[in-house]
This record gives sequence, structure tokens and C-alpha cells, in this order.
Amino acid sequence: MRSRTLVHCLSALAASISLNSFAAPNAATDTTAAHNKAVLQQLPFADKQAFSDAERGFVAKLPDGKVTNDNGSTAWDMSEYGFLNQEDAPDTVNPSLWRQARLNAIHGLFKVTDGVYQIRGMDLANMTIIEGDTGLIIIDPLLSPSTAKAGLELYYQNRPKKPVVAVLYTHNHVDHWGGVKGVLDEADVKAGKAHVYAPAGFMEHAVSENVIAGPAMSRRAAYQFGATLPPGERGHVDTGLGKALSKGDRTLIAPTDTVPDNATLTIDGIEVQFQMAHGTEAESEMMMYFPKFKVLDTGEVTSQHMHNVYTIRGAAVRDASAWSHYIDVALERFGDNTDVLIGQHHWPVWGEDKTKTFLSVQRDMYKYLHDQSVRMINKGYLPGDIAEQLKLPESLDQQWYARGYYGTLSHNAKAIYQRYMGWYDANPANLNPLPPAQNAAKTVEYMGGAEKVIEQARKDYANGEYRWVASVMSQVVFAEPDNRAARELGADALEQLGYQAEAGTWRGAYLTGAMELRDGSTKPTDGSLSPDVLQALDTGMFFDLMAVRLDAAKANGKHLVINWQLSDTKENYRLNLEHSTLTYRADAQDDDAQATVVMTRETLNQILLKRTTFPEAVKAGQITVSGEPQAFFGLLQMLEVPSGSFPIIEPVKD
Repeated sequence: MRSRTLVHCLSALAASISLNSFAAPNAATDTTAAHNKAVLQQLPFADKQAFSDAERGFVAKLPDGKVTNDNGSTAWDMSEYGFLNQEDAPDTVNPSLWRQARLNAIHGLFKVTDGVYQIRGMDLANMTIIEGDTGLIIIDPLLSPSTAKAGLELYYQNRPKKPVVAVLYTHNHVDHWGGVKGVLDEADVKAGKAHVYAPAGFMEHAVSENVIAGPAMSRRAAYQFGATLPPGERGHVDTGLGKALSKGDRTLIAPTDTVPDNATLTIDGIEVQFQMAHGTEAESEMMMYFPKFKVLDTGEVTSQHMHNVYTIRGAAVRDASAWSHYIDVALERFGDNTDVLIGQHHWPVWGEDKTKTFLSVQRDMYKYLHDQSVRMINKGYLPGDIAEQLKLPESLDQQWYARGYYGTLSHNAKAIYQRYMGWYDANPANLNPLPPAQNAAKTVEYMGGAEKVIEQARKDYANGEYRWVASVMSQVVFAEPDNRAARELGADALEQLGYQAEAGTWRGAYLTGAMELRDGSTKPTDGSLSPDVLQALDTGMFFDLMAVRLDAAKANGKHLVINWQLSDTKENYRLNLEHSTLTYRADAQDDDAQATVVMTRETLNQILLKRTTFPEAVKAGQITVSGEPQAFFGLLQMLEVPSGSFPIIEPVKD
């Protein structure tokens, strides 16, 4: 997510880690057990409608819920989540999250209505299949080709086999397009036998999302998705948005058709009325209504929970007010004529009255979050104050699809503050504080030293004050990273917070933090882009990547001008290094440049894929450098490659 462009490396990360090497997690404390038991009295667990909706229209499923990649590795395995078969939540899982996890574990092929089917629970997202006049229209072909192909094959086992004539991408997050080559042959697209539809701006955002800050987002996404946690009652149970991320390749076929704003198109005999929702859950996003079926597909603009206004892996804050507005537009346009509402995550809502209620609750949830957060901002409240005090009204709070399984009221409220006010709270004491490690050292010193802090924190832990213990032990760890007692106590506190968390994302973050405090930081695989994404990568973005990887100290005092030419695509760029800053101009060359570099775009792709290097390509004759070669190689030596394995629960070491 989310990459979701960034999530393509998380599956390999999870597969590369020996789970047996991790310290065994603790049981729930009495405080946590009591906290989770209390949840049973706070929410309407007697309401089982969601389970009926999630199971309605079931056709078939894979016998073992398992999908294998072409190389024999496991792409998807629902058998790992067999522990969710029991209805009652264990003490180590919030009962509300347990309920969501059980719903997301319902998987297979489902009939929505005549002519409309969904593959659910076979990847993070859903794949919707519309039966057209001559073939199939597929909406969002999942995250990886293996799961998408398995889903289509499951459909073919139960329905007439028709070719895929169209694919629709609802938005630019990779879990909605990464599996496209599992259902569609790119040759058929090039031959005009099939079309790919997407909203305006899709390719730009699908490719660019998380490229510039990709290593940092990938590292943080491992926390959000709990990618390194073993499935189990004391480990990974759900992401809230879906069960988990599939493991495998990510593919991309560029759209052949851009859907005009709010257009009505006929695709293989099926009329589709589109509703754009750009800048809400994704930068490029659309919903669609099918009059023939009276089905409204909201993409990911609505879902069976509160979504992220800010995703804790790191991303730009989304516009909650606009989000609410677009839901209301859909309600006004389609509400009176919708028999079934589907999304590209979770299960459908049936019935005109229920779909209208669902849309109104989702609309008001985001608007309430926005308006009340801003109201408190204007009263001078700070992010922590707002997050602690803001509560949903009971009419929203008691609706299951307003619960914070992925986004939360707490971190979304802070996001609203960030969107309007930024990081600074206007208190001059916080304008230029000491950096984290120095601040922690002074704090621990003022508190009487690490030993005294730990002694007091053990008492607070025994009293169930896990939020404080996690916070203060983080201070000790940042002051003394090798303090084993602080790491263990901090891990214990994070673990209990994870067991209590209603959000799958919070559980993932807490338990991953506990695991890394105990066992050390895991090392992710590199965040290399897939070949298909690289082919779509704008060349200028490559120079943007170079710029954010420039070591300013190494570049200090140097001035270089380099002409860069891609011979096969006829692209020319002028690079300028000055003031420890790298800039570029497209369609430009400089007669006084120190060097001119000539290569093909394919050579550049091979370098980005780490199948070769610049020096190796020069030696092989794939790159020619005229003028002063040392200028070109000197620039390369100023660049650093982020490892993506930086610490999170302890200070970064220089």
C-alpha cells in the first residue's frame, strides 16, 4: 500500500524471516483480559448481519485456501488462519478485531447478483467480475498475478468460460492492479482484443506513489501490516482492510482508456455510470454504478470500517471533508436505485434502505471526524488532546462499519490537525527541541537514571499503565539502546497494547515493535520496483530519485553539468549539480557540459532492477560517456542507496 506500490517487497520480507528465531510472546495480563472482556459489553455483538452478508451468495472456494506462485512458493494460504474458526476471542485479541478478522477470513467465489460475482478473501482486496455480452469485465485484479489467476480459475470452474475483454482499475493503489497479468495477456491489449480503463491520473500516481520515500514507507509498512508476524492468537490476525498481503510478483498493464469525469460508458454491452472521487482514499479514484444490475461499486471510497485519513506507514494526509462529499454525491445519484452496494474490500450490503443507511453513516463518519477535529483545533486543543477527547456519537459508534479496524478515530483526528496546522503546536518550547536520542538521555537523567526509571515502570506495568510504560521505556531505549531490561519491559507493554488494539494496523505496529525490541530489527528486502512499474516510470522521476539520494557533504563545493541522453526514446536531459543540490531540465543539453552520457532506457531499467550497475554497463559498452568521464563517475560516488532496514524502536546510528 496503501503501496501500496511499496507493499510489493513486504511479502518477500515475511518469507525471508525465520519466525522460529523470535522470542515467544507473552500471554495476556489480567488487565488486558479485563479490557477485552469489557469490549463485549460495549458493542452490539448480537448483531450477526455482517456474517450473513459476508456468506451470502457463496459459490465455491479453494479446498485448502492456498495459492502457489509459479516458482513453487506460497502466494496465499488461508489455512494459517484456521485458529479464527472459534467464535469467542482469546484474551490476546480485542473481540471487535477478532470479529472483523473472522469476517475477512470468509473466502472464495461469491455471487452478488445475476451477472456479478466477486472473489473475496483471496488477497488483501476483492476482484469483481462482471459478465458482459461477449466476455468478462474485471474490476481490480488483486495484488499479485498468482491470486488473480487462481480467482479467475475458480470462477471458470463454476461459470461459463469467457475471455476477459476489459479490466477496470478503481484507483492507483497496487493491491487493486498488481495482479493484472494473472487475468489478462498484455498482447491481447496491444492487439485491441481487451481494454484497460482507469481514472485520470492513474499512471502518474500508481508509479510515483512511494518511489521518492519508498524505502522509509516500506520499512514502516512492515509495522502497519504486521508483515513479519506469524499468524496466531498472539500474532497476526488481520489488517482490518483484509486478511493479509499476498506474496508474489506485481504486474502492471497501462490503461488504454482514461475514464472522463463522471462519464457514462458502455463496455461489452454493459452500461457503467462513473463517479470520480479524486483526492479521497486515493489521489486517482472512481466509483461506478451498473444500472442493469442495480449495483453500486464504491471502490475503496467506502468500506466496512473507518478507513485511514492518515496511514501510519506514512503518506500525505487525505481530505476527510472531500471524502464525505463524494460519498454524499454517490448517495444522491445512485441511492434510490441501488439494490446491492459492493466495494473492492470486504463484503456487500444488500437492500436499498440498508445501502442508503450505510452510505449515510460512512459520509457522516468522515465529516464528523473532520468538523469536530477542526472545531477543537480552533479552541486551541493539540493533537494529543483531540485524539484523547474526540468520541463518535452513539449513532455512529454502534455501527460496525464505523469502527476503526484500519484507520482509527485517534490517529485520524491527529491527521486532521496535521493537514491544517502541520507538525508545530505553536508552543515555542517545542519549536526546536533536542533530537530524540539527546532528549531521551536528558529525560532519563532528570528522572534519576535508567535503573530507577525501570524500577518505577515495573510498578506501572503491574498496574496496567501500558501506554505510559511503553512511552517511558522508549525514552530509556533511545538513551541506552543496549539496555536489555528496558527493551524487555518496553516490549511487554507494547505487546499488551497490541492485544488490546481494535485496529489491525495498531496491533501490527505494537506487536512488531515488541518483537524488534526483543529480537532486534529485521532486515527487509530492498524496495526495488517491479519491471512493469519501471517501464512506466517517467525518466524525470529517476533524476528525482538521484536527487534525494545525494549525499550533500560529498557534493559540497562541487559544480557539475552533465548531458544525459536516452537514445531509443529520444529523451535529452541536462543535469546540474550545484550548492549540493541536483536539478535537471528536460529537452535540454548544455554545450559546456563536462560530460555527455548516452544509454538506452532498457539499460537504465536493468540498472534500476540491480541486474547491472553503471560501471558494468559502461564496461559492456551499453553506456558511452564522452567529455570528462570522471565527472559522471564522481556524481555516482556522491549517491547513497538507503538500506530500508533502519531502526524504528531505537535511535538511528550514524
